[in-house]
Amino acid sequence: MSKAVSPTHHLPGPGPFLTYPNLITLIRGVAAACLAVTALVVDDPVPWLIAGYLTYWLGDSLDGLVARLLGQETRAGAVFDICTDRLSTAILAAGLVVQQPDLAVPIGLFLLNFMVIDQLLSLSFLLWPIVSPNYFAEVDPTVFRYNWSHPAKALNNAGIIVAVLIGSLPVALAIVTIQLAVKITSAVRVARLASRRASATPRAYGGARTDVLPDPGYPPDRA
Repeated sequence: MSKAVSPTHHLPGPGPFLTYPNLITLIRGVAAACLAVTALVVDDPVPWLIAGYLTYWLGDSLDGLVARLLGQETRAGAVFDICTDRLSTAILAAGLVVQQPDLAVPIGLFLLNFMVIDQLLSLSFLLWPIVSPNYFAEVDPTVFRYNWSHPAKALNNAGIIVAVLIGSLPVALAIVTIQLAVKITSAVRVARLASRRASATPRAYGGARTDVLPDPGYPPDRA
């Protein structure tokens, strides 16, 4: 059962963007992209792909850790992190296709899932008063468990890499199909939660719905 999050809570602001965690996100995103592009043009792409994925994964863990340690977790930083993940993954996946062209179809399906469905799912945290998907357990523990828990994050990209290493088209298609099923089911569940939240959101002055309550002292009492 999902934990209730009051629709009357103020949505937090985006927060400062010029932070150390965001600097780490920028550096690891550019570095992973450069390594991935290099993998596309060299004769032996495997070492470059390994370096690219390690840069992506380690950097993704480091920016989150630094954000928590310094108290610099922000909604703007979470969105930047999500978008940078997609850039790194897209170029690295192109390198996987070069390495295993027979698996282009499952890799393409993985990208469709990660770049569209998973991106929308990841950005859905913005509909609630939480700072990032890492706190989505406050909204729905089940969706969090299957998408942003540590095992779920590890399997998000690792699944397609395992399929490439095995080199089996049926295994790759099976892995991607399972991932798609999890993401689509989660997206439907989140859409229902968002609809319930929208219907419960109080009306602001003028009749428009809002997620931020007006100041209790406004408008001022008139004589």
